[in-house]
Amino acid sequence: MKPIIKPSSDLRKNYSQVAELCRTYKTPVFLTLNGEGDTVLMDLETYSRRENDLAVAERLFTAEKARAEGTCGLSIKEFENNMRKAIYEGVHVNV
Repeated sequence: MKPIIKPSSDLRKNYSQVAELCRTYKTPVFLTLNGEGDTVLMDLETYSRRENDLAVAERLFTAEKARAEGTCGLSIKEFENNMRKAIYEGVHVNV
């Protein structure tokens, strides 16, 4: 999808319409000030989902780094428990 770019004046004049764009398309709206990129606006559901995705990615990166360095290892049971927890948390996120 093509990024949604609006002048910041649209936010001041038409907040409801800009917020509706965020909610409808589940994508950030980029706001400009004097023709330059300035701010990114997104609805709460999209923000929460992105924060959750980022937290999962950070955990995966940390685990992969530890695995590559040989500093940490999990038993099959520990791995299975961690995966079940991650799946449970992903399913039960209030987005």
